[in-house]
Order: sequence, then structure tokens, then C-alpha cells
Amino acid sequence: LKVRMRELAFLNKGLTITLTDVRDGATHQDVFCYAGGIVEFIKFLNEGKDLVDPGVISFEGEKDRVIVDIAMQYQAGYSESMYTFVNNINTIEGGTHLTGFRRGLTRTLKKYAEDNKLLEKLEKAKIEISGDDFREGLTAIISIKVAEPQFEGQTKTKLGNNEVMGSVEMAVSEALGNYLEENPKPSNRRNGYSRKTVKCKRPLNTPSEFIL
Repeated sequence: LKVRMRELAFLNKGLTITLTDVRDGATHQDVFCYAGGIVEFIKFLNEGKDLVDPGVISFEGEKDRVIVDIAMQYQAGYSESMYTFVNNINTIEGGTHLTGFRRGLTRTLKKYAEDNKLLEKLEKAKIEISGDDFREGLTAIISIKVAEPQFEGQTKTKLGNNEVMGSVEMAVSEALGNYLEENPKPSNRRNGYSRKTVKCKRPLNTPSEFIL
């Protein structure tokens, strides 16, 4: 219960939730309130981890009546950690909002890298970078609000609204694109870091100068 109350406080910026436990004749209170919303959620999840960049990328907005709130941060691991929510419901199986986020992220980062000639060495070596490479070490929270969510899956924790995919993808592409143009140095580091995955995929005799 405590975990869920903390989660709801993170998802609803500025909301105060007080959990009172009066079991065993004693009173214990936990108060959850996060002015930074899911930005603080990301920091909580990545606490103690080796971060590629201490900053958290966050943006919120509305596309085609879908309210999108996203925060993301890279840490020096190899796996991605995605947390998705629809109307405060934890969609542990993901769904169309997660697909839209991944598509928007990959398309935007790849375009930025190509436009700024950050992948020239990979192209010369005929090494193609994939969406998985851009998500390496990424922790992200995707929280959306939609009027009529359609849930799928055995536990009804997978979003099925097709229109949400495009809305989230457009929101991510626009907001992340603007962020990259305004913050070129951090983005260069992220794109450079993503190449580490590609290097690991190549044979051991692949010259490192083609990758880094």
C-alpha cells in the first residue's frame, strides 16, 4: 500500500497523500508529496546509480486530447527500464503509449545524430544502429491521460488504443527534438554512449575507431 501511495503522489504533481498506520496501538504516518512529479520519480528510481548525465529530461503536453507526461534519464547500465501509466493505472504490460514513446525516441535521436554527423564512423563501417541502442541504460516514465482507455491482456494492464500511439510519438518527437537543439552537449554524450552497445555487438577484431 505504501508503495502505491508513493507512486500516486509521484504521478500527481503537488498532491499530498497521508498514510496512517494505527496497528499495534501505535500511530505511524507517511506523507507523500512531490512538487517535481515524475521528475522526482525518476531520481528516486535511479538513486545510487552511475548516471550518464545527472539531468532529467522531462516534458508534458497534449496531443489530440491525449495528455502526455514523460520523464527520462540515462544511467550507465545496459538494460532499459520503462514504467508506463494510463490514468494513474500501472500498465505493466505496456501498450500503444509505450510503442509511441519508443518510436518517437528512436526517430528523433537517430535524425539528430545523422544531422550532426555523429554516426559517420558507424556508417563507414556499415554498422546500423537500432532503437535498442538508443534505449540502452534508459530509465523512463510515460504517464498519459486518455478519456476512454481500452485495456488488453490477461490482466488488463496493456493499453490498446491505436490513436494513442501517434499522439505519444508526435509529443515525444517535438519535445525531445526541441530539447536536443537547445542542449547539444548532453545529447552528444548520449548518442556517443549508445554506440557502446553497437561495439559490443561486433566481432572482437572490429577496430574500435569505427565505433567511438
